Amino acid sequence: MLPLHVIALLVSVFLLALAFHPRVRGIFRRNAFTYLGAGIAAAITVAMVIYPDAAYDSAVDGLKLWWEVVFPALLPFFIGSEILMGLGVVHFMGVLLEPFMRPLFNVPGVGSFVMAMGLASGYPLGSILTAKLRRDGLCSRAEAERLMSFTNTADPLFMTGAVAVGMFHDIRVGPVIVTAHYVSAVMVGLILGVFGRGRDASAPLEATRGNIVARAFRAMSQARRKDGRPFGKIMGDAVKESVNSLLMIGGFIILFSVVVRILEMVGVVSAVSSAFTLALEPLGWNVSTVPALTSGLFEITMGTQVASQAHAPLVARVMAASAIIAWSGLSVHAQVAAVTQGTDIRMGPYVLARVLHAVLAAVFTAFIMGPGQSAIARVVPALSRGYSSALAPAFAPSVGAMSLAQWAQRLQYFGLRFGCCCLLLLLGSFILSAIRLPVFTVACVRRPTGRPPRRPSGTPPGRRPS
Repeated sequence: MLPLHVIALLVSVFLLALAFHPRVRGIFRRNAFTYLGAGIAAAITVAMVIYPDAAYDSAVDGLKLWWEVVFPALLPFFIGSEILMGLGVVHFMGVLLEPFMRPLFNVPGVGSFVMAMGLASGYPLGSILTAKLRRDGLCSRAEAERLMSFTNTADPLFMTGAVAVGMFHDIRVGPVIVTAHYVSAVMVGLILGVFGRGRDASAPLEATRGNIVARAFRAMSQARRKDGRPFGKIMGDAVKESVNSLLMIGGFIILFSVVVRILEMVGVVSAVSSAFTLALEPLGWNVSTVPALTSGLFEITMGTQVASQAHAPLVARVMAASAIIAWSGLSVHAQVAAVTQGTDIRMGPYVLARVLHAVLAAVFTAFIMGPGQSAIARVVPALSRGYSSALAPAFAPSVGAMSLAQWAQRLQYFGLRFGCCCLLLLLGSFILSAIRLPVFTVACVRRPTGRPPRRPSGTPPGRRPS
């Protein structure tokens, strides 16, 4: 039997020769993506038939990862987010944090709930909540694309526990990766917020005048009455939707475990590594971490594991890990594409934002471990003392089943992160409201008292504008 690469070469030559036929060329040009996708799927299926042992072993590894780690870790957070949305908490935070989210990130206030949950829980909850907001009409398409691009972030426990402790065996790496990841995510949000400002903006949930806290509670009560479901129904729907989402995530984890293993065996990964080397070597990138970037292109956990074992300086390995975590891998991208089905959210802006996030994360990592190392050195020991006892058992779920004590500790840590994110967002909202309030007061005082307010265009005479 001919080797697989010889068969693939012969088939490729035949398809290329067929594609240059005048009639076939016109058909192929109109349906290029369809034929390309069908060809890739057929090739992977044939490879799984040729290498059944590797496909089976990788599928079992993906199933264990999902059942022992992902499912128990994400299910409580998914259920909690569904319940909070059903109770109207999203509308409460939307009104309360509108003065913070709109000026900085050019997204509605309801995006603060997605931002807090995304920063606290990790992939892919930010994209799931963004898709729900878009389906409910709480944000426009452009706002949903911006929101999803910087709120779909990695889990802090994954970065500090699984990567820093479990892979690099150095707790000091954790704060560096976390700081670079979240600072670069916020920078991506600020950069994207500059584009499209004033266009395609959703209307605020409540009138912009009056006590903001009272308006927030009123919006929450109105959303609860509009929903109308009893609490038991909300809980049942939350469990059902969460389990369905996790089943979809598990399918993608198993699928990409098999695909990555097959691509390694047929030589595609080595070819991609060669392309990365040609592109990154002129830029001064350490080529010893290129295999890690190639693995991270497909799957985040595999890429960070290879980065931690690369024969390169620590700074280069941590930079590669930060870039891989920010990119998140094609596996997470496929999950995002699946959860946004049924909406008009485009994947193009999200993928470009992932590339920008990866570049910024690598740059910030180099700065923290280079010029900013003297300032960080005074902070890292304190962080290390705080993380060493709490996060050492937290990375255990990445290599085995999660115990009840570890699950409870993770749930407690998630609540702390979510609360801290909400408090920081509230503080920023109140600060921006206090800055804007004097400007609004001065504008009201300077309005001439003897002249009636200008009637908006389109309002009939004799009718008061709403």
